[in-house]
Amino acid sequence: MAEMTWKEIVLVVGVVVACYWNSLFCGFVFDDVSAILDNKDLRPSTPLMNLFRNDFWGTPMTEERSHKSYRPLTVLTFRINYVFSELSAKSYHLLNLVLHAVVCLIFLQVCRLFLDQKSSLVAALLFAVHPIHTEAVTGVVGRAELLSSIFLLAAFLSYTKSKGLDNSIVWTPIALTVILVAVATLCKEQGITVIGICCVYEVFVAQGFTLPHLWDTVLRILRGKDGLPYSLLQTLLKLIVLMFSTLLLVIVRVQVIQSQLPVFTRFDNPAAVSQTPARQLTFNYLLPVNAWLLLNPSELCCDWTMGTIPLVESLLDMRNLAIVAFYSVLGLMVHHGVRYSVDSSKTVIMALSLIVLPFIPASNLFFPVGFVIAERVLYVPSMGFCILVAHGWRKTTKSRNLKKLSWIGMAILLATHAVKTVNRNWDWESEYTLFMSALKVNKNNAKLWNNVGHALENQNNYERALKYFLQATRVQPDDIGAHMNVGRTYKNLNQTKEAEDAYMIAKSLMPQIIPGKKYATRVAPNHLNVYINLANLIRANESRLEEADQLYRQAISMRPDFKQAYISRGELLLKMKKPLEARDAYLRALELDRTNADLWYNLAIVNIEMKEPSEALKNFNQALELNTKHKLALFNSALLMQESGDARLRPEAKQRFLIYVEQDPDDANGYFNLGMLAMDDNKNEEAERWMKKAIKMQLGFRSALFNLALLYSQTGRELDALPVLNELLVHYPEHVKGLILKGDILMNHKKDTEGAKECFERILQMDPNNVQGKHNLCVVYFEERDLLKAERCLVETLALAPHEEYIHRHLSIVRGKIAALSAGGQQVSLADGAPSPAVEGKKAPLEKGKINKNAQKTSPAKKPSESEEQSKKLLEESQPDKRTKTKSTKEMKEIEKKRAAALKRLEEIERILSGD
Repeated sequence: MAEMTWKEIVLVVGVVVACYWNSLFCGFVFDDVSAILDNKDLRPSTPLMNLFRNDFWGTPMTEERSHKSYRPLTVLTFRINYVFSELSAKSYHLLNLVLHAVVCLIFLQVCRLFLDQKSSLVAALLFAVHPIHTEAVTGVVGRAELLSSIFLLAAFLSYTKSKGLDNSIVWTPIALTVILVAVATLCKEQGITVIGICCVYEVFVAQGFTLPHLWDTVLRILRGKDGLPYSLLQTLLKLIVLMFSTLLLVIVRVQVIQSQLPVFTRFDNPAAVSQTPARQLTFNYLLPVNAWLLLNPSELCCDWTMGTIPLVESLLDMRNLAIVAFYSVLGLMVHHGVRYSVDSSKTVIMALSLIVLPFIPASNLFFPVGFVIAERVLYVPSMGFCILVAHGWRKTTKSRNLKKLSWIGMAILLATHAVKTVNRNWDWESEYTLFMSALKVNKNNAKLWNNVGHALENQNNYERALKYFLQATRVQPDDIGAHMNVGRTYKNLNQTKEAEDAYMIAKSLMPQIIPGKKYATRVAPNHLNVYINLANLIRANESRLEEADQLYRQAISMRPDFKQAYISRGELLLKMKKPLEARDAYLRALELDRTNADLWYNLAIVNIEMKEPSEALKNFNQALELNTKHKLALFNSALLMQESGDARLRPEAKQRFLIYVEQDPDDANGYFNLGMLAMDDNKNEEAERWMKKAIKMQLGFRSALFNLALLYSQTGRELDALPVLNELLVHYPEHVKGLILKGDILMNHKKDTEGAKECFERILQMDPNNVQGKHNLCVVYFEERDLLKAERCLVETLALAPHEEYIHRHLSIVRGKIAALSAGGQQVSLADGAPSPAVEGKKAPLEKGKINKNAQKTSPAKKPSESEEQSKKLLEESQPDKRTKTKSTKEMKEIEKKRAAALKRLEEIERILSGD
């Protein structure tokens, strides 16, 4: 066997690059979304062992909804891509291109076993440019084909070295073959078929047997005329080793899939659920269809499911002629390959083994698969096809009359295939371009109409998406998924009545429960989401919450392991004020999936509702152990730590808020809460910086504006607080606490009693019974020396709050002052416009939720007068103690509001998780 030259390597690699360079500009489309974007097994936070417990799509193999496609080594390469480039599609496509080039080079080496140097190069070039490979190379999930092919070919090449120069058995290559077969199988299931290829090679190539010779030998042995030939004995020994290793791999594979075949529906593969003879006729008709795709790859389609190929239901169907022609040609080639011992026969039989054996798992002939036709599964069979074409081309070049024509024909074939491949790659640029190209080939596949609708839906183009979804229901009226898509799109268009009608149609198409018959075997698990989506829709109506709960329970009764139903029901039960039942729902979901960070987060929200902060924090922490970047768990756990008042938790709370703002730098709430933590720690400059950042991120941020003003007022910067309060009152003119604080600053620091009076009077216009505003207005009257008016005001205030001791005390002070002035013959009420004495005191505002509770103001240098001291005393005694460590009722209400907001965020998250 001639070795490859560097020129051949450069040529083959150059052709691959020329054909697939534009694949680097394609995104993640079709199955890439599930295998890459939605697959948690790619994330570094997921334990590496999960790759060997889950299927190709990240679903645990133990779950019934699993696809049972076990390809951990392929997923491992996706994970490596993620480590270097996360979800940048270009790196994934680049690795696929490199792997395809490697396959082409190894295939060239394999061709040298059966073809001459020129023919093997032609076969490798044809394989490199064949358009049928675009799905395997340009589609990222096609990497399973590429990796499996590399190890499949390597295993075969290793086995070809198992025969010594003296016809002895060399066991090292055989052992290496078994290892490589196992690796190929861990990349994709079809890797195991190389064992069959090795068996064919051993019998018809290595030992040079023909079928007549084998038959004659067997007859002689049975008649006792001859013993078992040594060469045949060696062959049997090697075949036994190969078959035993195959059996072992099959047993392990069956154990991995829990002895269960995946659940497919008639929408995935209509023939699989058809009756005899339609099932057998259709599956046999698919064989010539696949062969035609290799011969003439002019019309390629990414999805051949549903109604793409109508069932062959009768022996009178004209398509049966294609079946007869296919088997006739195949039979003639097999006859030629096994009857003669010439090199041509060996080439043909090995080419046929590469075509037939790797295709068997996808043929539907022995067990159903989840598709009708998949172009990517023709990746390995096309190797045998290319060998046959190159072998035929070699035959024609030996004819003097056809030599030139055959060279021209091959050049045209390679050129046209290369151009077709480049153009086909552009179809994979986006989901929209991919599915639109598929609709040009096949308009009878409802799934394609649905997928174009999904692509438009992802662009928020709901009106156009609805047209494609409706067309899908017309093409396949019993397609449950299509009606669900229609319902979801109507909901996005706020047409709830039409959405409910569409969901009801989908629900009516669901198989009915039959006693004694397993429901899951007759429906796709994702179709059960119709109950979730319908319930999510109707629960917006408060009067239909019980009806929504009934739908969730119905879904659970049909499938007790339906995790999403428990999650959605738990959220609904919270809304119905049934936290105990909500907790039970989430605990049941956790029994099914303890590695779901969202579930632990939801359970923590239930704990908050049940006033169990320590349990809530514990469950938040569990969610963060599973997903260190869970944004909601980071934010709400930090908020819970902050609200606990425990200074020991503040550093961890700050760290979580910092991680949160790093993940979501546009959310002002993160910066605001960092500012509140800094205020709690008396880090005033840091608090000011965070508050300003929050206000910059969110114009008119109410809480940030007020607390920044409060910070200024408590650190001797009252005049800096005024513009902040003015901005607050522009956005929220009825902000009572802001008005109180502004009035306090105007009266005590600007000496603007009129401005202060305006603030307090505005409060009383909004709420005549506001004790704080009323009392502070009384203080203004006192400072204006209108003692009689101050007295009347305090009497009215006392009527509003008769049990407030400080009002009684202040009223006594005013009346004492009046009595003293009357006894001295002085005027009790000063005239309007009389100068008011300076007041040095400072009122603490009513709102103290997130303030620096230990801040103190230094005493003024000058000694205040008696009236000033009394005024200051009135103002200070009317406020809560700034040093208190306990939370007021107002603060608790603020906390409850934040918890309610967290529940609202949870509701939005659950709607996304449910796929609605």
